[in-house]
Amino acid sequence: MSWAAHEFENYFIQKHAGVKASFLAICVGTYLPDAVTKHWVYGEGSDAAQFHRGWPGIGFTHSLTFGFVISVLVLAVTKSRTWAVGILIGQWAHVVTDVSDTAGVMMFFPFSTENVTIGMWKHAASQGRYGDGAAYYSGLGGIWDFFWMLTVLVFARETLSSEYFRRVVMPTDAAAWAFLRRRLYLTENGLLVFYRALFFYGLGRMIAWFLYARFEVKTPWQPVWGGPNYVAGNYLNHGSTLEIVIRLSIGGVAFVLFVWLCWLTFVRRLWRRAGDPRDVEREPHQHAAAP
Repeated sequence: MSWAAHEFENYFIQKHAGVKASFLAICVGTYLPDAVTKHWVYGEGSDAAQFHRGWPGIGFTHSLTFGFVISVLVLAVTKSRTWAVGILIGQWAHVVTDVSDTAGVMMFFPFSTENVTIGMWKHAASQGRYGDGAAYYSGLGGIWDFFWMLTVLVFARETLSSEYFRRVVMPTDAAAWAFLRRRLYLTENGLLVFYRALFFYGLGRMIAWFLYARFEVKTPWQPVWGGPNYVAGNYLNHGSTLEIVIRLSIGGVAFVLFVWLCWLTFVRRLWRRAGDPRDVEREPHQHAAAP
């Protein structure tokens, strides 16, 4: 799991995804896997990793299939391509990021229950919320967050500017930002603060948890691959490396076929029926002007 990278990566994705996607939807998609699960995870003790990322458990929330299904539902209900794409990108970004800890993710669930992991740092949810945070910021997890913060500041700092917000972010999702403006009684500058808040929340969270680990609980700082070593790792896969690779390969192929069949049978029709909200709003005026 990542404690602040999920906040930072949203800005980078907004700029470099190469498709028109709602920033708000990307944020919602990013939080989907953990939004209604984290509270339960920290109550599972030694089985926290299995419950969080495995099956039986709620590991399906960290699968590509989960993001695809939710985005299709959003597309069907809202008829908004920008929201469907944003949800999909945000949820998939979360899944790919969480490959980095030792528990990994069931990326191709339900076609495979094997977890994809590179084991960069320990999944330490069994230590409870505070133990998990201390362990994360005592290993490469904290370095990962810092890397994503620098990535935004170096390669996507334009996204934090007021000009980018008004030129790109707001027009891409005009209806949602107008709704927030009315409901929260915000000026345009207030909306800008709201937009930037996620970055500064991630920054504050990263600094606070790092200081907590160093000076409050004084856990050893061990930024090594697979660390920190004072915490037991949670590895969910079983069998030989070859068996795991074969099952993951079969699951990956099955997932691609599933998405392709869904596209051919009904998702393509939903996509064609949907559109850019701004285009939909202009259609009546275009028709009225027609001879």
